[in-house]
Amino acid sequence: MAKRLINNVKLGVFVIAGLLLLILALYMIGRDSNLFGKNFELKVRFENVQGLTSGNNIRYAGIQVGTVRKVKILNDTLIEVTMLIDEKMKAFIHKTDLVSISTDGLMGNKLLNITPGKDGSPLVKEGDILLVKRVASTEEMMETLNRTNNNIAVISDDIKRTVQRINNSEALWKILEEPTLSAYLKESMANIRNAADKAADMAADLSAIVNDVKNGKGSLGAILTDTSIAKNLGEAVVKIRSVGDHANQLAEELSAMTQSVKNDINNGKGTVNALLKDSSLVIKLSNSLSNIEQGTAGFNANMQALKHNFLLRGYFRKLEKQKKREEAEASAKK
Repeated sequence: MAKRLINNVKLGVFVIAGLLLLILALYMIGRDSNLFGKNFELKVRFENVQGLTSGNNIRYAGIQVGTVRKVKILNDTLIEVTMLIDEKMKAFIHKTDLVSISTDGLMGNKLLNITPGKDGSPLVKEGDILLVKRVASTEEMMETLNRTNNNIAVISDDIKRTVQRINNSEALWKILEEPTLSAYLKESMANIRNAADKAADMAADLSAIVNDVKNGKGSLGAILTDTSIAKNLGEAVVKIRSVGDHANQLAEELSAMTQSVKNDINNGKGTVNALLKDSSLVIKLSNSLSNIEQGTAGFNANMQALKHNFLLRGYFRKLEKQKKREEAEASAKK
Protein backbone atom coordinates (compact mmCIF):
# COMPACT_ATOMS: atom_id res chain seq x y z
CA MET A 1 0.00 0.00 0.00
CA ALA A 2 2.78 2.43 0.94
CA LYS A 3 4.62 1.57 -2.24
CA ARG A 4 1.52 2.31 -4.33
CA LEU A 5 1.09 5.67 -2.61
CA ILE A 6 4.69 6.59 -3.38
CA ASN A 7 4.19 5.71 -7.03
CA ASN A 8 1.03 7.83 -7.20
CA VAL A 9 2.89 10.76 -5.68
CA LYS A 10 5.71 10.38 -8.14
CA LEU A 11 3.23 10.20 -11.00
CA GLY A 12 1.44 13.33 -9.76
CA VAL A 13 4.70 15.22 -9.41
CA PHE A 14 5.73 14.13 -12.90
CA VAL A 15 2.38 15.22 -14.40
CA ILE A 16 2.47 18.56 -12.60
CA ALA A 17 6.07 19.16 -13.75
CA GLY A 18 5.08 18.26 -17.29
CA LEU A 19 2.13 20.65 -17.19
CA LEU A 20 4.37 23.42 -15.85
CA LEU A 21 6.89 22.82 -18.61
CA LEU A 22 4.11 22.81 -21.20
CA ILE A 23 2.68 26.08 -19.84
CA LEU A 24 6.18 27.64 -19.83
CA ALA A 25 6.80 26.52 -23.42
CA LEU A 26 3.44 27.86 -24.54
CA TYR A 27 4.22 31.17 -22.83
CA MET A 28 7.61 31.46 -24.48
CA ILE A 29 6.16 30.67 -27.91
CA GLY A 30 3.21 32.95 -27.33
CA ARG A 31 5.47 35.81 -26.21
CA ASP A 32 7.33 35.70 -29.52
CA SER A 33 3.97 35.64 -31.33
CA ASN A 34 2.54 38.40 -29.14
CA LEU A 35 -0.25 36.14 -27.93
CA PHE A 36 0.14 37.45 -24.41
CA GLY A 37 0.05 41.12 -23.63
CA LYS A 38 -1.50 44.12 -25.43
CA ASN A 39 -0.95 44.49 -29.16
CA PHE A 40 -2.07 46.78 -31.99
CA GLU A 41 -2.26 46.34 -35.74
CA LEU A 42 -0.42 48.13 -38.53
CA LYS A 43 -0.59 47.44 -42.24
CA VAL A 44 1.76 47.65 -45.20
CA ARG A 45 1.22 46.93 -48.89
CA PHE A 46 3.73 45.25 -51.22
CA GLU A 47 3.80 44.31 -54.88
CA ASN A 48 5.70 41.12 -53.98
CA VAL A 49 6.00 39.62 -50.46
CA GLN A 50 8.87 37.29 -51.54
CA GLY A 51 7.58 34.29 -49.58
CA LEU A 52 6.53 36.17 -46.43
CA THR A 53 3.94 34.21 -44.41
CA SER A 54 1.88 34.59 -41.25
CA GLY A 55 3.94 34.18 -38.08
CA ASN A 56 7.14 35.71 -39.52
CA ASN A 57 8.93 38.10 -37.21
CA ILE A 58 8.87 41.91 -37.32
CA ARG A 59 11.84 43.98 -36.19
CA TYR A 60 12.12 47.67 -35.41
CA ALA A 61 15.70 48.96 -35.70
CA GLY A 62 16.86 45.34 -35.26
CA ILE A 63 14.65 44.65 -32.20
CA GLN A 64 11.90 42.00 -32.19
CA VAL A 65 8.60 43.92 -31.83
CA GLY A 66 5.90 41.67 -33.34
CA THR A 67 4.82 39.10 -35.89
CA VAL A 68 3.00 38.97 -39.20
CA ARG A 69 -0.68 38.27 -38.52
CA LYS A 70 -2.11 37.99 -42.02
CA VAL A 71 -1.12 38.19 -45.68
CA LYS A 72 -4.01 39.18 -47.96
CA ILE A 73 -4.11 39.62 -51.74
CA LEU A 74 -5.98 42.82 -52.68
CA ASN A 75 -5.56 42.58 -56.45
CA ASP A 76 -3.16 41.25 -59.06
CA THR A 77 -0.53 43.90 -58.24
CA LEU A 78 -1.01 44.59 -54.50
CA ILE A 79 -0.69 42.43 -51.39
CA GLU A 80 -1.61 43.71 -47.91
CA VAL A 81 0.30 42.47 -44.86
CA THR A 82 -1.24 42.94 -41.39
CA MET A 83 1.34 43.32 -38.62
CA LEU A 84 0.73 42.58 -34.94
CA ILE A 85 2.94 44.99 -32.96
CA ASP A 86 3.61 45.23 -29.23
CA GLU A 87 1.59 48.06 -27.64
CA LYS A 88 4.75 49.54 -26.13
CA MET A 89 6.04 50.39 -29.61
CA LYS A 90 3.28 52.97 -30.22
CA ALA A 91 5.52 55.56 -28.59
CA PHE A 92 8.33 54.93 -31.13
CA ILE A 93 6.84 54.08 -34.54
CA HIS A 94 5.98 57.08 -36.74
CA LYS A 95 3.73 57.36 -39.79
CA THR A 96 6.66 57.91 -42.14
CA ASP A 97 8.68 54.90 -40.98
CA LEU A 98 9.59 52.53 -43.81
CA VAL A 99 8.92 48.78 -43.95
CA SER A 100 11.05 46.37 -45.99
CA ILE A 101 11.26 42.61 -46.46
CA SER A 102 14.55 40.97 -45.57
CA THR A 103 15.94 37.57 -44.61
CA ASP A 104 17.00 36.32 -41.20
CA GLY A 105 20.58 35.56 -42.15
CA LEU A 106 21.62 34.49 -45.62
CA MET A 107 19.17 31.63 -46.08
CA GLY A 108 16.83 32.11 -43.07
CA ASN A 109 13.13 32.91 -42.84
CA LYS A 110 11.64 36.09 -44.24
CA LEU A 111 10.94 38.96 -41.83
CA LEU A 112 9.80 42.56 -41.86
CA ASN A 113 12.15 45.39 -40.92
CA ILE A 114 10.73 48.76 -39.81
CA THR A 115 13.27 51.54 -40.41
CA PRO A 116 12.76 54.63 -38.21
CA GLY A 117 12.16 57.91 -40.01
CA LYS A 118 14.03 61.13 -39.22
CA ASP A 119 11.48 63.84 -39.99
CA GLY A 120 9.64 63.86 -36.66
CA SER A 121 6.24 62.92 -38.14
CA PRO A 122 3.24 61.98 -35.92
CA LEU A 123 3.10 58.60 -34.18
CA VAL A 124 1.11 55.74 -35.67
CA LYS A 125 -2.41 54.77 -34.69
CA GLU A 126 -4.32 51.50 -34.84
CA GLY A 127 -4.73 50.32 -38.46
CA ASP A 128 -2.32 52.84 -40.08
CA ILE A 129 -0.66 51.86 -43.36
CA LEU A 130 3.11 52.35 -43.37
CA LEU A 131 5.26 53.15 -46.39
CA VAL A 132 7.34 50.56 -48.23
CA LYS A 133 11.10 50.73 -48.55
CA ARG A 134 12.34 49.13 -51.75
CA VAL A 135 15.33 46.84 -51.16
CA ALA A 136 16.94 44.21 -53.33
CA SER A 137 15.75 40.70 -52.56
CA THR A 138 17.98 37.65 -52.30
CA GLU A 139 16.69 36.42 -55.67
CA GLU A 140 17.49 39.76 -57.31
CA MET A 141 20.95 39.77 -55.76
CA MET A 142 21.53 36.23 -57.01
CA GLU A 143 20.37 37.22 -60.51
CA THR A 144 22.69 40.24 -60.43
CA LEU A 145 25.51 38.02 -59.22
CA ASN A 146 24.79 35.56 -62.01
CA ARG A 147 24.92 38.33 -64.66
CA THR A 148 28.13 39.65 -63.10
CA ASN A 149 29.69 36.19 -63.21
CA ASN A 150 28.70 35.80 -66.86
CA ASN A 151 30.22 39.20 -67.69
CA ILE A 152 33.40 38.30 -65.80
CA ALA A 153 33.59 35.05 -67.74
CA VAL A 154 33.28 36.92 -71.05
CA ILE A 155 35.92 39.47 -69.95
CA SER A 156 38.19 36.64 -68.83
CA ASP A 157 37.89 34.96 -72.23
CA ASP A 158 38.68 38.24 -74.00
CA ILE A 159 41.73 38.79 -71.78
CA LYS A 160 42.84 35.24 -72.43
CA ARG A 161 42.57 35.69 -76.21
CA THR A 162 44.39 39.03 -75.98
CA VAL A 163 47.24 37.48 -74.00
CA GLN A 164 47.47 34.63 -76.49
CA ARG A 165 47.65 37.08 -79.40
CA ILE A 166 50.36 39.05 -77.60
CA ASN A 167 52.33 35.86 -76.95
CA ASN A 168 52.00 34.81 -80.59
CA SER A 169 52.94 38.25 -81.99
CA GLU A 170 56.53 38.15 -83.26
CA ALA A 171 56.53 41.82 -84.27
CA LEU A 172 55.60 42.93 -80.77
CA TRP A 173 58.29 40.83 -79.15
CA LYS A 174 60.84 42.16 -81.63
CA ILE A 175 59.90 45.70 -80.61
CA LEU A 176 60.14 44.82 -76.93
CA GLU A 177 63.48 43.09 -77.39
CA GLU A 178 64.95 46.00 -79.39
CA PRO A 179 67.98 47.22 -77.35
CA THR A 180 67.68 50.81 -78.55
CA LEU A 181 64.01 51.06 -77.53
CA SER A 182 64.84 52.08 -73.97
CA ALA A 183 67.15 54.83 -75.22
CA TYR A 184 64.44 56.12 -77.54
CA LEU A 185 61.94 56.06 -74.70
CA LYS A 186 64.30 57.96 -72.44
CA GLU A 187 64.90 60.54 -75.15
CA SER A 188 61.16 60.89 -75.74
CA MET A 189 60.56 61.33 -72.02
CA ALA A 190 63.26 64.00 -71.90
CA ASN A 191 61.64 65.83 -74.83
CA ILE A 192 58.26 65.60 -73.13
CA ARG A 193 59.80 66.96 -69.93
CA ASN A 194 61.38 69.86 -71.84
CA ALA A 195 58.09 70.59 -73.54
CA ALA A 196 56.35 70.56 -70.17
CA ASP A 197 58.94 72.97 -68.75
CA LYS A 198 58.46 75.31 -71.71
CA ALA A 199 54.73 75.10 -71.31
CA ALA A 200 55.13 75.99 -67.63
CA ASP A 201 57.32 78.98 -68.57
CA MET A 202 54.75 80.11 -71.13
CA ALA A 203 52.02 79.79 -68.54
CA ALA A 204 54.06 81.89 -66.11
CA ASP A 205 54.65 84.54 -68.79
CA LEU A 206 50.96 84.61 -69.62
CA SER A 207 50.15 84.92 -65.93
CA ALA A 208 52.56 87.87 -65.64
CA ILE A 209 50.98 89.53 -68.68
CA VAL A 210 47.52 89.06 -67.22
CA ASN A 211 48.65 90.51 -63.90
CA ASP A 212 50.15 93.52 -65.69
CA VAL A 213 46.90 94.02 -67.57
CA LYS A 214 44.94 93.81 -64.32
CA ASN A 215 47.28 96.36 -62.74
CA GLY A 216 46.81 98.78 -65.66
CA LYS A 217 50.28 98.37 -67.14
CA GLY A 218 50.87 98.63 -70.88
CA SER A 219 48.54 99.79 -73.62
CA LEU A 220 46.05 96.99 -73.11
CA GLY A 221 46.01 97.52 -69.35
CA ALA A 222 45.46 101.25 -69.84
CA ILE A 223 42.59 100.58 -72.21
CA LEU A 224 40.98 98.14 -69.80
CA THR A 225 41.51 100.11 -66.58
CA ASP A 226 41.68 103.80 -67.56
CA THR A 227 38.13 105.17 -67.56
CA SER A 228 39.16 108.25 -69.56
CA ILE A 229 40.47 106.08 -72.40
CA ALA A 230 37.27 104.10 -72.31
CA LYS A 231 35.32 107.36 -72.49
CA ASN A 232 37.42 108.59 -75.41
CA LEU A 233 36.92 105.29 -77.18
CA GLY A 234 33.20 105.62 -76.62
CA GLU A 235 33.21 109.13 -78.05
CA ALA A 236 35.29 107.96 -81.02
CA VAL A 237 32.85 105.16 -81.67
CA VAL A 238 29.98 107.65 -81.54
CA LYS A 239 31.79 109.95 -84.02
CA ILE A 240 32.57 107.03 -86.31
CA ARG A 241 28.93 106.02 -86.19
CA SER A 242 27.95 109.64 -86.99
CA VAL A 243 30.37 109.73 -89.92
CA GLY A 244 28.95 106.47 -91.12
CA ASP A 245 25.44 107.89 -90.93
CA HIS A 246 26.52 110.97 -92.93
CA ALA A 247 28.27 108.76 -95.43
CA ASN A 248 25.12 106.70 -95.82
CA GLN A 249 23.11 109.89 -96.30
CA LEU A 250 25.63 111.23 -98.87
CA ALA A 251 25.57 107.90 -100.68
CA GLU A 252 21.77 108.03 -100.80
CA GLU A 253 21.90 111.59 -102.17
CA LEU A 254 24.51 110.62 -104.80
CA SER A 255 22.39 107.62 -105.72
CA ALA A 256 19.32 109.84 -106.07
CA MET A 257 21.25 112.37 -108.18
CA THR A 258 22.67 109.62 -110.37
CA GLN A 259 19.22 108.16 -110.82
CA SER A 260 17.88 111.61 -111.72
CA VAL A 261 20.64 112.16 -114.32
CA LYS A 262 20.00 108.69 -115.67
CA ASN A 263 16.29 109.43 -115.95
CA ASP A 264 17.03 112.76 -117.71
CA ILE A 265 19.32 111.02 -120.18
CA ASN A 266 16.80 108.25 -120.83
CA ASN A 267 13.89 110.71 -121.17
CA GLY A 268 15.83 113.24 -123.33
CA LYS A 269 15.69 116.03 -120.74
CA GLY A 270 18.21 118.19 -118.93
CA THR A 271 21.62 119.70 -119.69
CA VAL A 272 23.48 116.41 -119.45
CA ASN A 273 21.26 114.87 -122.12
CA ALA A 274 21.80 117.90 -124.33
CA LEU A 275 25.58 117.69 -123.92
CA LEU A 276 25.68 113.98 -124.59
CA LYS A 277 23.07 113.55 -127.33
CA ASP A 278 22.42 117.00 -129.01
CA SER A 279 24.94 117.27 -131.89
CA SER A 280 23.88 120.84 -132.76
CA LEU A 281 24.69 121.99 -129.26
CA VAL A 282 28.13 120.46 -129.59
CA ILE A 283 28.71 122.40 -132.84
CA LYS A 284 27.55 125.62 -131.21
CA LEU A 285 29.86 125.06 -128.25
CA SER A 286 32.75 124.37 -130.61
CA ASN A 287 32.03 127.57 -132.56
CA SER A 288 31.75 129.54 -129.31
CA LEU A 289 35.10 128.23 -128.10
CA SER A 290 36.67 129.10 -131.48
CA ASN A 291 35.25 132.64 -131.31
CA ILE A 292 36.55 133.04 -127.76
CA GLU A 293 40.03 131.95 -128.87
CA GLN A 294 39.96 134.39 -131.78
CA GLY A 295 38.74 137.20 -129.49
CA THR A 296 41.49 136.43 -127.00
CA ALA A 297 44.13 136.52 -129.72
CA GLY A 298 42.78 139.87 -131.00
CA PHE A 299 42.74 141.25 -127.47
CA ASN A 300 46.40 140.23 -126.99
CA ALA A 301 47.33 141.97 -130.29
CA ASN A 302 45.51 145.12 -129.21
CA MET A 303 47.35 145.07 -125.89
CA GLN A 304 50.69 144.77 -127.64
CA ALA A 305 49.74 147.68 -129.89
CA LEU A 306 48.78 149.80 -126.89
CA LYS A 307 52.15 149.11 -125.27
CA HIS A 308 53.88 150.66 -128.26
CA ASN A 309 51.53 153.61 -128.43
CA PHE A 310 53.31 156.82 -127.41
CA LEU A 311 50.42 157.81 -125.15
CA LEU A 312 50.56 154.62 -122.99
CA ARG A 313 54.19 153.63 -123.46
CA GLY A 314 55.33 155.38 -120.27
CA TYR A 315 52.66 153.64 -118.18
CA PHE A 316 53.65 150.16 -119.30
CA ARG A 317 57.38 150.87 -118.77
CA LYS A 318 56.60 152.06 -115.27
CA LEU A 319 54.79 148.78 -114.58
CA GLU A 320 57.76 146.75 -115.88
CA LYS A 321 60.22 148.64 -113.65
CA GLN A 322 58.01 148.10 -110.59
CA LYS A 323 57.79 144.38 -111.37
CA LYS A 324 61.57 144.08 -111.70
CA ARG A 325 62.05 145.92 -108.42
CA GLU A 326 59.71 143.53 -106.58
CA GLU A 327 61.51 140.51 -108.04
CA ALA A 328 64.89 141.94 -106.93
CA GLU A 329 63.60 142.50 -103.39
CA ALA A 330 62.18 139.00 -103.25
CA SER A 331 65.50 137.45 -104.41
CA ALA A 332 67.43 139.60 -101.88
CA LYS A 333 65.25 138.33 -99.02
CA LYS A 334 66.00 134.74 -100.01
